[in-house]
Amino acid sequence: MSEFKGPTRFNHVAMSMAADSLDERGRADITAFYSEVFGWQEHPTMTEDRKRLVMGVHSYDQFVFLIADDEPMKTPRLDHFGLSVDTLDELHTVLDRAKAYAEKDDRVEVIDYEVEDHGVLKLHNFYVGYLLPLMVEVQCFEFDS
Repeated sequence: MSEFKGPTRFNHVAMSMAADSLDERGRADITAFYSEVFGWQEHPTMTEDRKRLVMGVHSYDQFVFLIADDEPMKTPRLDHFGLSVDTLDELHTVLDRAKAYAEKDDRVEVIDYEVEDHGVLKLHNFYVGYLLPLMVEVQCFEFDS
């Protein structure tokens, strides 16, 4: 019998928000940003005004689940979840999109690109936040060959 390794990937992130944040205007703002910057798409059959917004993250089984709550999630500024990209070009494409969106909406917060050099591994990353309780960190792993 093989050793159980447990689940191997995330399938969703859930966050509670104030109901007012999930009204028609709030949902439109959230979906516009995350669609333009990350390519996420709203699952309209899951949407309930002032109650729920679900955005698919490039496949049916990966999603961000936003739910209204009387005591919504409150987090420190740098609390986040991470997404990986395969190439530095992809990382810079997402970063450029986030910065372009920030030019037209001052609610976008970008913590700019940096590289952490760990010898055999360079971790390229940046953070972006917009209206959700958690920021998103985008990472690209560069291994020294």
